[in-house]
Amino acid sequence: MYQPAIGRTLTVGVTIAALGLLSPGISASAAAASPSHSVKITVMASSDIHGNALNWDYYKNAEFDDSAHNDVGLAKISTMVNRIRADRGADHTLLFDSGDTLQGTPLDYYYAKVEPITETGRIHPMAKAMNAIGYDAVTLGNHEFNYGLPLLATWIKQMKAPVLGANAVSAKTGLPAYQPFIIKTMHVRGEKPIRVGVLGLTNPGVAIWDKANVEGRLQFLDLVDTAKKWVPRIRKLGADVVLVTAHAGDSGLSSYGEDLPVENAAAMVAEEVPGIDAVLFGHAHNDVPQRFVTNKATGKQVLLTEPSKWGQRLSVVDFTLVKQRGKWTVTGKSSSTLNTNTVAEDPKIVALMKEQHDKTVGYVNQVIAQSEESLSAAESPYKDTPILDYIQKVQTDLVGKAIAGTADASLPVLSIAAPFSRTAVFPAGPVSVRDMAGLYVYDNTLLGIKLTGSQIKDFLEYSAKYFNQVAPGAPIDLATLTNAGNTPDYNYDQLSGVHYDIDIAKPVGQRIVNLTYQGNPIPADQQFVVAINNYRQSGGGGFPHVTTAPVVYNAQVEIRQALIDYATATGSIDPADFAEPNWKLVRDNVPVF
Repeated sequence: MYQPAIGRTLTVGVTIAALGLLSPGISASAAAASPSHSVKITVMASSDIHGNALNWDYYKNAEFDDSAHNDVGLAKISTMVNRIRADRGADHTLLFDSGDTLQGTPLDYYYAKVEPITETGRIHPMAKAMNAIGYDAVTLGNHEFNYGLPLLATWIKQMKAPVLGANAVSAKTGLPAYQPFIIKTMHVRGEKPIRVGVLGLTNPGVAIWDKANVEGRLQFLDLVDTAKKWVPRIRKLGADVVLVTAHAGDSGLSSYGEDLPVENAAAMVAEEVPGIDAVLFGHAHNDVPQRFVTNKATGKQVLLTEPSKWGQRLSVVDFTLVKQRGKWTVTGKSSSTLNTNTVAEDPKIVALMKEQHDKTVGYVNQVIAQSEESLSAAESPYKDTPILDYIQKVQTDLVGKAIAGTADASLPVLSIAAPFSRTAVFPAGPVSVRDMAGLYVYDNTLLGIKLTGSQIKDFLEYSAKYFNQVAPGAPIDLATLTNAGNTPDYNYDQLSGVHYDIDIAKPVGQRIVNLTYQGNPIPADQQFVVAINNYRQSGGGGFPHVTTAPVVYNAQVEIRQALIDYATATGSIDPADFAEPNWKLVRDNVPVF
């Protein structure tokens, strides 16, 4: 847990206790005077790197590319940062990151699970790259907690930059578990030093999404309330510029219920907390070059920017400061996001990553089984496909074996799975770890919960909101059929073990028809055990009933690893062993496909 030793990284040596004695706010006596001259400083920000060190797609075993020809990786970020530092002057620039660094690619997975840095003592590749680039501070994202607190603590120790998270506090003491903020002193040649305060805020959803890792140990407070506590103190300590790095989108919405503080609260922080000049945010994976929000208390404009994801963009924020009566004041600010596909990778970072990258490539290309035929996930969002049935089969078998001999052994075992990837393929012939990881791209663990027939129906109705309503006889446009209300593919759950139809001609809440188990309508009170991932069971996506359902199995088995182990043990992937079409889209009982 974080100990109150802020003097270790601040340019002013103070403790949390001392901060508590300081009165908030800034004296109004700092009246404006005639400006002498101005200075410009530049703040750069990345976010949601998600383990992308190099411009490489481990699932395709090739250089990264997408339909927009984006590039990814810290090696690209490094080149862009070096250019800006050379152009603006290193003493006029700072570099921050807004979180989600430690999960997302096989590179991260390998050094968390296959050769964990907590056991080997090796430097995590993301720490190695970020240290070489020279970040000034990074903020905790929710995915930093995916592999447990010990790995996170090890990574923080390896980072040269302070790792911030003011609203992550000890569940026992309420004190900050991680460093809340820093104040960076910029020694601009020939000028009075400029002091930049940076407050880091992480996402409250960690309490849901990584409940198994943080429950009873950490609590995650409201971003607005936390900023109201710390921003005045940062100002009182002499910060000329105050930034917030927030791992939270700017929509003001949450993917979960109202039991936790708002998930995407970045703009709310800007609106409701006086004294902030800019919010550098992430989490939503959007490209937001520049957005201004008016603070409700002061009427001042607060700048917001988000640099997309994976190192595809770099936010660049320019501040103009004027010295008035010996004090720096921000008089202008603007921002943009730069596309990293315009630069080459930094050869220094490429060389630094080579050993760990090559080891990861070797791991993901290990052959684990032979597939009898080519299986694709391309149609999985709107058709029952064998490749998703493979996930269902593994989950059902695992949970079924786990409850054997228990009081729940006689209950039917169902399973849920979502189409995480539309590009995943098991090729005919050799199937590798890479192929399996491309199908199941998240580091979820498996649980078994008990639901009734009526709860199953509610669950499926909620999931079916994923489809847009299409009248009988109207043409089907695959481009608009799915993702209604911006529901992502990973929040469309399909259920195996029962049969049902989804009538997309009907409104949301009335779509599940012909729901049966073993050919019979399901009684409302019939009990089932359902294999489910930890993200969904803990509330991710806001599905009904699952968070309060009795848990009958939770051995913390990673689903992706379970798929790999199953394939390795059987040596064969044959749809005849697991494919069972049990759901379809209909309109007035007429199949859509």
